[in-house]
Amino acid sequence: MGKGIAIALGVAFALAGCNKGDDGAAARAKAAAEAKAFAAHEAPYRKERIDGLLAPEGWTTLVGLHWLERGSHYAGRAPNNGIHLAKGPANLGMFDVSPKGLVRFVPAKGLALTLDGQPLQGAIVMRTDQDEGGASKLGFDDGKGVATVIVRGDRTALRVKHADAEARTQFAGLQWWPGGASWVVPGKFVPHEAGRTVQIVNIINQVEQVPNPGLVEFQRDGKTYRLEAIDEGEPTLFLVFADRTSGHGSYPAGRYMDIARPDAKGNVTLDFNRAYNPPCAFTAYATCPMPPAANRLDLAIAAGERAYAKH
Repeated sequence: MGKGIAIALGVAFALAGCNKGDDGAAARAKAAAEAKAFAAHEAPYRKERIDGLLAPEGWTTLVGLHWLERGSHYAGRAPNNGIHLAKGPANLGMFDVSPKGLVRFVPAKGLALTLDGQPLQGAIVMRTDQDEGGASKLGFDDGKGVATVIVRGDRTALRVKHADAEARTQFAGLQWWPGGASWVVPGKFVPHEAGRTVQIVNIINQVEQVPNPGLVEFQRDGKTYRLEAIDEGEPTLFLVFADRTSGHGSYPAGRYMDIARPDAKGNVTLDFNRAYNPPCAFTAYATCPMPPAANRLDLAIAAGERAYAKH
């Protein structure tokens, strides 16, 4: 009798082990199917993200950022120019900055250039990125190169892009954290008083006060987190944040995220799978805002873009 019970128990344990193994295999199969479905869902966004970086004027095309002081500055690839271009004609022309900060460009003789896509006929005053209509686009090298004037704080610079930039031609691709549906998080927008700003330091150590209409609250694993939002005048709100993965798999200076503005009840959605690297992850010639102290999260966000491998 005792021997029969022992045999029966042995069979029962064996069957339980088989069932446990079957449950484990089913769980793995489910996880694999979910990961495959998630990858398929994210594929169009990820393609669009890469296409944007590699566009003829995408962030990977930056080849120069030249700060302009008052006075005249000759620009070109030749070494005798005050502004030495990494790519482009030996002599592009002269940029002259007036006491009022206006930037006048005088093209080199015999050079075929364009302004906003049309043939450049002579000297012009260039619009900056802060002017109505945006920055003037000075085209060179048959359209492969573009120079614009940007203003950051009280400083003015010449930003130069070129389609043959090594960051573009040798682009190494993007990598993402595993992420998943659990990183699409509901949140609540908490408005600030009208006119409030937040101090933002950029990667070249300039300080700006930028519009800060409110903060976004969300929960993860039972804990509440908050992110100050920036209003750049776009249909979306801009979040600049760092987390426990910053410098540990994610870009050290932080990541960015755009979220739809809140609905009438203040509801927002934070999709951390769409957290992306700032332009500075791909080029040394960008002026990227860094996270304010309030946006440094004590949370490891294993979603969105990982650090760029070739930075």
